[in-house]
Amino acid sequence: MNQRKVILVTGSDLAPQALALLHDYQIVYAGRQPTEKELVALCCTHNPVAIIVRYGKINARIMDAAPALRVISKHGSGIDVIDRAAAAERNIEVRAAIGANAAAVAEHTWALILACAKSVPTLDRRLRQGHWDKSTHKSTELAGRTLGLVGLGAIGHRVAAVGQAFGMKVIAFDPWAETFPEGCTSVTFPQLLGGADVISLHCPLTEQNSKMINDEALAQCQPGTILVNTARGGLIDDEALLRALDNGTLSWAALDSFTSEPLTAPHIWQQVENVIISPHIGGVSHDSYINMGCAAASNVLEVLGEAEWDGVA
Repeated sequence: MNQRKVILVTGSDLAPQALALLHDYQIVYAGRQPTEKELVALCCTHNPVAIIVRYGKINARIMDAAPALRVISKHGSGIDVIDRAAAAERNIEVRAAIGANAAAVAEHTWALILACAKSVPTLDRRLRQGHWDKSTHKSTELAGRTLGLVGLGAIGHRVAAVGQAFGMKVIAFDPWAETFPEGCTSVTFPQLLGGADVISLHCPLTEQNSKMINDEALAQCQPGTILVNTARGGLIDDEALLRALDNGTLSWAALDSFTSEPLTAPHIWQQVENVIISPHIGGVSHDSYINMGCAAASNVLEVLGEAEWDGVA
């Protein structure tokens, strides 16, 4: 009896629906926070034909430990954690589960925007402390204000639609966008920075846009701007963001991703009251867990020449 080929998952679980698609393969889990050393060891032991990436990074050393490796499939859309140049040199396909978590991320983005605009954390904390701030607090009304989107993929399109439903003017910077939603205006990055009341990041992290939100960029923002990042932490210079929050350039920032993850104490955001933080959870919901797992599995099967997922969970 032939031994089943191995698929390595850099996590501790996959949706049952995804596992059903991969029933012909042996699934090996690396755990929630696998180190490079652990992944190399697992690759040496099991020589997987595919890696499904949930956590951690995949570099050339890990790839070289798995001679049979043919595809690296991201359990999500952000493939910046995979060394794509190294993969290309080794004829290893890199795939992403494009759009599988778009609804979840867009909804979380709006949860954060509204929490900032309405000062939800501050009011909650103050009321618990015994303060009744109805006579002194004024929230920000979004209708008539401008929403600026950096990146206009599947998530950006959804965020734009909700912004329009709130009565906001929507502008976007994305040189690679094939289409712009009706009523969404294409602008340059400086125009977006200077024109938006709310800036929301929805672009992948690349060498070119690393720390694109820096002192120079933030100096172009209107006083009191809200900044939300549900994309990648590396897009923001943390020290510059801290200064902008302190001097009033930004009234609020909401961060769901960080330069180094997981975020561990002590960290600079613990004592900053006008920052809302969440543990890179925007793309995680019951539905997206299934969608991302099935899309990642389908991408593996497609490269390996098997049947692919039909998109129905």
